[in-house]
Amino acid sequence: MNQPYILIVEDEEKIARLLADYLQQAGYRSTWLADGLSVDNEVRQHKPDLVILDLMLPGRDGLEVCRALRQFSAVPIIMLTARVEEIDRLLGLEMGADDYVCKPFSPREVVSRVRALLRRANGHLLAEHPDHPRDGLYLDEERFQAKLDGQALDLTPVEFRLLATLHAHPGRVFGRESLLQKIYADHRIVSERTVDSHVKNLRRKLIEAAPERDLVQSVYGIGYRWGD
Repeated sequence: MNQPYILIVEDEEKIARLLADYLQQAGYRSTWLADGLSVDNEVRQHKPDLVILDLMLPGRDGLEVCRALRQFSAVPIIMLTARVEEIDRLLGLEMGADDYVCKPFSPREVVSRVRALLRRANGHLLAEHPDHPRDGLYLDEERFQAKLDGQALDLTPVEFRLLATLHAHPGRVFGRESLLQKIYADHRIVSERTVDSHVKNLRRKLIEAAPERDLVQSVYGIGYRWGD
């Protein structure tokens, strides 16, 4: 079995080497980049399974790198930061980060987060196969078809993209602006409150198929997340 490949983007060599050592012990292979300038090419060419991305980097900071990666890749991203203010956390998630670890941190904690995100990503891939639905949800992204607990969901293309986005990252909170960028293929300019209307319709259809489950959850003042 191939070892999962982790890309470490960190300008402090001591931290990068420490993470690489712990990842190796856990069965992962890794590469280290010391700035944010060459991350795009590395991800495009070598397709890492996960990126550990420092917030403060020379060349381009972690938020800029994260934003750029999300234009072409859904690779899981863990951001490392010493800036623990809530606005930084929310901004990072808006740009597409999947998780945060605050410095100083335990390398074992980072490895644990890596393992959890890779399990989650692999679970999403299985969910796209009809024989292995996760959460009872099957998504056919080529035909824009969805089933929940075996029952077909009559979704619009926008509702399907909304569902696929939330389901791909269970537990991650998406702000309205972030969701708008993902659900409208033509990037039209619409009100953020339009998302609320789409979520309301999507929830109604999910509840009709599974009345006892609260799958799309509101996070007050921030946005929405998929709840297993």
